[in-house]
Formats: sequence, structure tokens, C-alpha cells
Amino acid sequence: MLFSTREIQETVNMFMHYKLDVRAITMGISLRDCACENGKESRRRIREKILKHAEHLVKTGRAIETEFGVPIINKRIAVTPISMVAEPSGEKDYTEWAITLDQLAKELEVDFIGGFSALVQKGITPGDRILMESIPKALTVTERVCSSINLGTTKSGINMDAVKDMGRIIKTTAERTKDADGLGCAKLVVFCNAPEDNPFMAGAFHGPGEGDAVLSVGVSGPGVIKAACEEYKGRPLDEVADGIKKMAFKITRMGQLVGTEAARRLGVDFGILDLSLAPTPYVGDSVARILEELGLESAGAPGTTAALAMLTDMVKKGGVMASTNVGGLSGAFIPVSEDEGMISAVKAGSINLEKLEAMTCVCSVGLDMIAIPGDTSEATISGIIADEMAIGMVNNKTTAVRVIPVPGKTAGEWAEFGGLLGGAPILPVSKFSCQDFINRGGRIPAPIHSFRN
Repeated sequence: MLFSTREIQETVNMFMHYKLDVRAITMGISLRDCACENGKESRRRIREKILKHAEHLVKTGRAIETEFGVPIINKRIAVTPISMVAEPSGEKDYTEWAITLDQLAKELEVDFIGGFSALVQKGITPGDRILMESIPKALTVTERVCSSINLGTTKSGINMDAVKDMGRIIKTTAERTKDADGLGCAKLVVFCNAPEDNPFMAGAFHGPGEGDAVLSVGVSGPGVIKAACEEYKGRPLDEVADGIKKMAFKITRMGQLVGTEAARRLGVDFGILDLSLAPTPYVGDSVARILEELGLESAGAPGTTAALAMLTDMVKKGGVMASTNVGGLSGAFIPVSEDEGMISAVKAGSINLEKLEAMTCVCSVGLDMIAIPGDTSEATISGIIADEMAIGMVNNKTTAVRVIPVPGKTAGEWAEFGGLLGGAPILPVSKFSCQDFINRGGRIPAPIHSFRN
């Protein structure tokens, strides 16, 4: 891949002035060959294999940062869903598996390790059940472990028994981490149509269809895209769209360069490049501010969903022209706590939970990092999850829910999670009950358009 002098200078300006970065390099590692009937032995094998592949991950990332001048914000690991690996052991609590992962993450200096996960879209095995019930304790006693549960797919429908369970498990996790505003829930996400190659936390896991070890990259540049939009102030939307697409192309080329070089140095295959616009709590790194640059008084105003649809589509179109390895989520994240523009919109009253849900119909990935009152019922949390799963199932896209019921706090108060997780005002939720609906359990069947072959 060749770059002109002008392109190099333009990219340098993006880093220096508009917060362009590689948001994450994530090594996916298969642990399928670590499973055995002895849990202690299996965890020993896990340790041995992760150290073998990821020993130089952080060192390599830092070297590339220095040599290329490209900021790499997070270095992460994703592993095979632990429910699959731990099930043959016969153990009745998987907390020790989470502790093993956490110790490895600290030893290797990675920011997070994902894969304390289960795929239960069509049914729940004994191992899946044990993992789900282990989540509250596991996320309380660990710092860097992330957990995810896939509850539905377009092909399988939605497992409403698991949806009900996760409402309870989220509440329990929040209560166990109440001294930190329910921080455990910030490391827990539920999915519909979870991708097997997602480099972003908390939903990253190494899918069963992946190779033994791969290196995937998540690129992010909300500030750069906003700057591109500023050049088209007052111009027709199709012209703005073209500008966004061209900038996404340039961002993707940079990510491809970093990802392939990191994979080469680590001796693993290059996996995918995720194009998602992922904001941070810092000024100048906001997806909401892009939407406002397009002409909205505040994110959430009428027209927001249309603007977000265009933004997401143009980022994807520009990206797929620049790389044949586009995958993961590849869209625009709209987390409340991690986006200073979204926080401002909540405070201004232009964003509420219902508007966020509407926006998730056209972007990645769903209701993300949203603080809700601590007294929100388990059934209401399950209802919020069910609605978002339905959007993903019917639209054949990935959707997710990462909500944080903050113990002891009510709507309008502030919850603080720290670092890139940020903080957020607590949003109100509907007071009307869905208890009887959630208690029915069972499964919502797959939509008719899923029967394509």
C-alpha cells in the first residue's frame, strides 16, 4: 500500500488536530483446545496459550505507535466463549475462569479481555447456565474481564427465557458493584446477531468460526469526520455524504496499515478492520457533535435518525473501498456516558431512552452505556432488552444493550464510571409494567425474511 506525501501530511494533521486514532488492536485467541474434564488443568492450558500468542501484544502496539506516530488507545484480547471451554470441566461456578483471565490481562498489561460469554439465542446448555449465573460475582471480583451474552439472531429468533434471566443478572451485578455506581454492568453487554470478530469491548469474543489466533483492529475518528462535515457547511446533504465517504476511506487505509503490520510482527493472521465511529468523553471526539454539525440544534432533535443513517452508511461505503477485511460492527456508536455531546443532549432534554432506541435502528450497536435508575425492575430491564433484540432480529443487524441500573440513584442524578467509560446523567425509564409479557418466557420466532436460502 503506497501513500503520497500529501496523504501522509493530511493523516498527520488528523492525529494532531482531530483526535484520529486506532481505538483498539484486539488479539482473538481460540481456547477450544484448552477444554478438558479438569478445570484446573484447563485453566493452566488457557494461561499457557494466551501467554504464547499475546506475550508481545502490548509491546508491539507501543512500538508501532512510536515508529508510525499512530496513537493506539487500547490493546485487548478476546477469547472463545468461556461457556464452551469450561463446560467439560463439570464445575458449577466459572468465577475462577474469570479470575484467570483477569490475572492474565494484568500480567500482559492489556486494557480488557473479552469472552466471559455464552451464545444462547436458541437454547441454554448447562455450561451456558453456569456462566450466566456466575456473571455477577465474576464481574465484581475482576477488573478487566468483559462479559457478553447473545440472546437472539435473525435466523433463530429471540430466546425470551434468557432475556428474562439477563434482566435479573444485570440487576444483581449492579447491586454487587453498588459502591462504584454499578460499574460491573459497564463490562456486560447482551446482543442480537453478535459478530464473532468484534474488536470492541465489552462485546468482544473469539467466535467458533474464527482461526486459532487473529489480530483485529478498531479504527475511530469522530473528530476527523466532523472536520470533514465543516468543509461542507450549508451544502446539500449528498455533497456532505460524499465528503464523509472520502474521509472514511482515508481513515480505513491508515487502520489497514497498522493492523496488517501488527499481525505480521506478532506472527498471526490479520482478522478484520472495524470502521465504527467510537466516541470518548473528551471534547472533539463525539458522534453527537457530527450530527449537530449536519444542522441539528442538538442530537436527538427531529432529523437525528436520518442524519445518523446517512453518517453510518457513508462510513461503511468509504471503508469497504479501502479494505477487503471490513468486519465487526462497523457503524457509529452512540453510548451516552462515552460521548460528551450525548451527555449535553441528555442534559438539554433532546435525548431520551425512546429516541436512542429509534436511532439504533440505523447504526451500531444499540443502547450503549446508559445509566438508569437503580430501582428499575428486572422485568423493565428485560423489556428494554427485548425491544432492542427485536430491532436487530427484524432488521438483520447487530444490536446490543449495555444499561447500568445505578443503585441508590434516580433519574437526573449523575453516575461516574471513570476513564474511557466516562460518566452519565441517569435517564428515566417508563413506569408502565411489562412483567406479564416477560414472564411468558419461551421464544419469539424468527421473522419470515430469515427463511432465505
